Amino acid sequence: MAKNKKNDIPALLETWTLSPAATLGSSVRAKGILLEIRARLPSSMRKSLDISGRFLTLAMPENARSEFRHASAIIAKSLEGIESLPVIPREIEDILTISTTERRGWLEDGRLPSGGTRTVKLRGRARQITFHVFEPQMVEDLLDRGAVEEWREEDAAAAMENRRNAAYKAKLTRSLKEDSKATAASQDVTDEASAKLRGWKEFGRDGLLR
Repeated sequence: MAKNKKNDIPALLETWTLSPAATLGSSVRAKGILLEIRARLPSSMRKSLDISGRFLTLAMPENARSEFRHASAIIAKSLEGIESLPVIPREIEDILTISTTERRGWLEDGRLPSGGTRTVKLRGRARQITFHVFEPQMVEDLLDRGAVEEWREEDAAAAMENRRNAAYKAKLTRSLKEDSKATAASQDVTDEASAKLRGWKEFGRDGLLR
């Protein structure tokens, strides 16, 4: 008689749905929320929480009821006000569909306001990194009004103007060099003529032209 296969489906399940305001339409943001909540759970329970789309699922075996209740309470508490969780760099790049170069440039010139900084320790390393985070409401506003396209148009116009200015300066520099060479050549001719004239005067003074 064949043995019955062991049922690996966890007996204890609970699911939470992340709102569009929380994820801002980004799977990267949703994964970031998962990692944020996992970090608040005891290390032995972290892998019991996973995400699929906008659905967070806690799954544990039947014999872990006490741990399940404890984890469920932590998750529910963590999800309160999750829409206000600061947006980290890789999330804002995904939400606004921008590059790292654009994010850094717009942060530097003030168009992308910083919501403060956050310092984290790299896993398995002693080194820490500090980076800017962003307010979710600000990011949502930029997304709604299509600010990124406006900024790209502004940057393209500025780049074109910079190229024009650079071309004009290069042309002016070449012109000044040419004028300088022409002036130097003219001066050489004048000096040569003056030298010849002084020579004739000396001949005349010595009576050699009489």
